[in-house]
Amino acid sequence: MTIDIQDHAPEHKSGISSAARGEHDAIMAMFEEFKAANDQRLDAVGRRADVLLDQKVDRINDALDAQMKRIDDLALKSARPLLEGGRLEGTRAHLSDASAREHKSAFDAYVRQGESAGLRAMETKAMSAGSNADGGYLVPAELEHEIGARLKAISPIRSIASVREISGGVYKKPFMTAGPAAGWVGETDSRTQTTSPTLDALSFPAMELYAMPAATATLLDDSAVNIDEWIASEVELTFALQEGTAFVTGDGSNKPKGFLSYDTVANGSWVWGKLGHVATGASAAFPEDDPSDVLVDLIYALKAGYRQNGSFVMNRKTQAAIRKFKDTGGAYLWQPPAQAGGRASLMTFPLVEAEDMPDIAANSLSIAFGDFKRGYLIVDRLGVRVLRDPYSAKPYVLFYTTKRVGGGVQDFDAIKVLKFAAS
Repeated sequence: MTIDIQDHAPEHKSGISSAARGEHDAIMAMFEEFKAANDQRLDAVGRRADVLLDQKVDRINDALDAQMKRIDDLALKSARPLLEGGRLEGTRAHLSDASAREHKSAFDAYVRQGESAGLRAMETKAMSAGSNADGGYLVPAELEHEIGARLKAISPIRSIASVREISGGVYKKPFMTAGPAAGWVGETDSRTQTTSPTLDALSFPAMELYAMPAATATLLDDSAVNIDEWIASEVELTFALQEGTAFVTGDGSNKPKGFLSYDTVANGSWVWGKLGHVATGASAAFPEDDPSDVLVDLIYALKAGYRQNGSFVMNRKTQAAIRKFKDTGGAYLWQPPAQAGGRASLMTFPLVEAEDMPDIAANSLSIAFGDFKRGYLIVDRLGVRVLRDPYSAKPYVLFYTTKRVGGGVQDFDAIKVLKFAAS
């Protein structure tokens, strides 16, 4: 089957270190070695089984995965923004420089010594709701911005989905289930009265996500330690892991609803409220003949308006299986990042690794393709809170850090999934 897909440039990131460039050069050389070994394996198919050659291809495939992981880690470090003072656009209420410094100073005193009078006075003056000691205190705007930026860098779905900040507990997005009547008429023809549009709303409640890093008294007494940076680095991985799972497979109960938790239906019978799926035609596997054809079918199951911004989402094991596929011209469909800090691509579309995607198995939905910016919405309630607890785990001080986040599919026509089933 001939593949004719609009060219897309993989995503790139600026500010890449020399170490990342070195790792990128290594993966390019390793991919050439992988292609040579896999070409030998494919030439031997049908003549004789070569177990050693198969093992060599698998070893290089595993090494490629490990190398990609190192590149991802280096790119993540370079993508993390540094904490800076001053005003930040897009955060909660634009504080003046003076009040921002006052808040930061009061927060630092609370974290280091447990002195909460300054924060209490500020939040009382601002008439903040729910700002008592039992609920913790709002972190400075710079720290809230830092945590959000780090999550975007490390959380795979957050990096491609739409993100909206809200001040309430629920975000409701209206949509039309039936639009007004429309049609063509002549200049002097009579016009029939149009029907009114029928509206409904999707609800995205923000659920509480928490982390509880621990610090020693020595760390807190050390004035050289940037406490804001320490808190951000301690909670980022916990938040990102929990978010990543919820955005893919969350059931919507006290957590966001993942896109794989919605009902699916064969794409030819797609209806609003369900995700369309394309079957591979083989249970727990790609078809033996022309396995890449189902990927083309998945791409073109998406309408053109969505397809031009499409991304593949899968885990590393599924990516390793696809890495061996070629098109009819003999070119490999999977390509490493075009430059250090970029993303690998599949059929010229960016490939996003999400380890919470299921492995290939019977009836699994192991590959998603879509315009996630239009298809999946993440809502962040403004305000990250920290509650200092020096009592529960003496001699350590715990910092109960919470943020509220929700998520769900907002456009059911923008995401399609590949189902590893006969039909």
